Amino acid sequence: MEKLRRVLSGQDDEEQGLTAQVLEASSLSYNTRLKWFVICFVCGIFFSVLGTGLLWLPGGIKLFAVFYTFGNLAALASTCFLMGPVKQLKKMFETTRLLATIIMLLCFVLTLCAALWWHKKGLALLFCILQFLSMTWYSLSYIPYARDAVIKCCSSLLS
Repeated sequence: MEKLRRVLSGQDDEEQGLTAQVLEASSLSYNTRLKWFVICFVCGIFFSVLGTGLLWLPGGIKLFAVFYTFGNLAALASTCFLMGPVKQLKKMFETTRLLATIIMLLCFVLTLCAALWWHKKGLALLFCILQFLSMTWYSLSYIPYARDAVIKCCSSLLS
């Protein structure tokens, strides 16, 4: 009923603030969701940096691939606490993010396959680089005009 009242009074979801949308997304309190977001995001960064450090050990490519991929997954999952898992999945597979999402998820799987089953160090490293690039491109899609700015910057550097 509350949603119907908002629509009839002219207040859409787009007009609601981010805080109001976040509060509607979950039964967890805003402070709890914010704390878990920070915890997951920091863990994601920690595991990615740890994986990068383990890369330089003998035979560390397997540990690097696992920790780096796990760190990226934790960082990606952290946003589920802010907007809720269903809304996160819907936004991930919108047409503006679809290609970046598919490449990112595919690179997660291929990185682990290359390191753990195929034992191809170079391929695992390549997939980690592609993971980073696709995760960056995916993240930029949430910032208005960020992708356009990156494209213009890169094209000006190349010309």
